[in-house]
Amino acid sequence: MFPSTSPETGRDPWADDARPAPAGPTHGRPPGPRTGPAADDGGERSERGGPRRLRRGGPARRPDDEPDDDVEEEVEPVEVHRPLALTIAGFAALLGVGLVLGAQTAGPGHRLPFAFIIFGVQLLFVLAWTMAIRPPALLLVALISAGAAAAADTAAVQSDIAGLAPLGYVAAGGLLAAVLGQLVRRVDRVRVTDSLGSTLLLVVGVVAFATLIVLSRVPKGTQAITICLTATGVALTVARLTDAVAPWPRLAPQVPRGAAGVVVGAMLGTLASAVLGSYLVGFTPTSGALIGLVTAATAVLADLAVGYAEAGRLMAGEPPTMWVARHMQGPLGGFALAAPAAYAMCVLFL
Repeated sequence: MFPSTSPETGRDPWADDARPAPAGPTHGRPPGPRTGPAADDGGERSERGGPRRLRRGGPARRPDDEPDDDVEEEVEPVEVHRPLALTIAGFAALLGVGLVLGAQTAGPGHRLPFAFIIFGVQLLFVLAWTMAIRPPALLLVALISAGAAAAADTAAVQSDIAGLAPLGYVAAGGLLAAVLGQLVRRVDRVRVTDSLGSTLLLVVGVVAFATLIVLSRVPKGTQAITICLTATGVALTVARLTDAVAPWPRLAPQVPRGAAGVVVGAMLGTLASAVLGSYLVGFTPTSGALIGLVTAATAVLADLAVGYAEAGRLMAGEPPTMWVARHMQGPLGGFALAAPAAYAMCVLFL
């Protein structure tokens, strides 16, 4: 034993404590991989110091934190106002009676009274639908639609051959004029694409009423107008009356209409046309029921579509339109769509 040798020579100075990791990068071999978790004095597994690996699909959640996807938000159904439904039913009945009686005044060389009645209904259509859908350049579109209505009625009365070709030209010209009028104004130019459908509805709607004048010039046309417009008026009136009494089952919570009114209205309208077909010359109950079914179903579906469109505008946050115009829109749209349907059924099947 050499006295110059320290008693600590040969001992590992880090035997009792863990050797600290080197401060800088090592230049020798990399340390060997860990073969297991470090254990403390109690034999328990130590926790990892690094971050946890996330599971696929997001971080782990407790069961009580997960949202319940099965619970759907219930929409409160819109209340059905009975006085309003009765008022709309009365308006539909008056409109049908006026058009049917006006058709009886039409005769060879004497169609101007019926044309004036049609023009008055067309002005109501322009007022109601323009105030409801509010296209860009509202006043300009309304004036052009009214002009298209007057031109269509004139063409229907003065044309040499009773046909729909002059009315098609008037509709195309009115639509083109309305679109050009919106393009001229810089404020409305950006919305002209969105308003093309609404402008088309206005122009085609007013021209569609003029098909009744053309139909009055066709053999059996006046009788067909009587049957079809009676079926349309009965269908719309009964549908609204049924909604005032039993608006079920609801077709949509946001639309104050029921499926029972649509079905019952179309059925009773068809029945009324079959009864009239048994009395009018040139018709049978079968032929009357056939053309009455088409026009009645078309009218009630158009009236229902107007209700859906109005509910969509309210849900989109648009301000409500004029009260009178908003509720005249449905019956007017029903008669506007029933007029060309009556002409098509009369020409194709009679």
